[in-house]
Amino acid sequence: MNINSIGSNGAEINNQIQYVNTLGNSNFAGVLSDATDKSKTSLERIFEAASKKYGVPVSLLKAVAKTESNFNPKAISSCGAMGIMQLMPATAKSLGVLDPYDPEQNIMGGAKYLAQMLKAFGGKIELAVAAYNAGPGNVEKYDGIPPFKETQSYVKKVLEYCGSDLSTDTVIPHTDTSSQNTLTTAGDTTGLSELYYSMLMNIYRMQMQLFETINTENDT
Repeated sequence: MNINSIGSNGAEINNQIQYVNTLGNSNFAGVLSDATDKSKTSLERIFEAASKKYGVPVSLLKAVAKTESNFNPKAISSCGAMGIMQLMPATAKSLGVLDPYDPEQNIMGGAKYLAQMLKAFGGKIELAVAAYNAGPGNVEKYDGIPPFKETQSYVKKVLEYCGSDLSTDTVIPHTDTSSQNTLTTAGDTTGLSELYYSMLMNIYRMQMQLFETINTENDT
């Protein structure tokens, strides 16, 4: 019996074989690059979207992100602050951020919190930034920027960054919280080899299952 005629399973194997052949040709790097680009989002776009949604200047959002984590989505501080905007676990939860290490969720959460601080302190950026760092309670307690060296330095740095052109062309993989799978980059030859091997093994297993089914049918 021709394997091409074995229903949907046979068609699936043919599709797998064609895909593995694609892996082996010299144009695969380009194919993979195109697929990867479609699954990526620039940080610039996320900051712009967050700015529009919560009414916080893009320059302020990026200045805080630069000061907090240098735009590192995986950053975590000694006190447990997470992601680009360095959200504390309780703060992230209150903002509805399910995955603090997802850049989009994290930046949106940080923008929402900054918007709240700006509203609480009459639109005064320096007080909102101080509250972001030291908490609104301390800003209220001291009726201004708290006399903490860290907070005062933090506010100064953020305001300096606000006056700079913090253009970031950083591109981050789109996070799919329903799966732990990640795309292999075109430059990762080890990853490509492992992917190629894995695909071949899957095809061989499917073929063996089909042949066993055929033999069983013939015996009967």
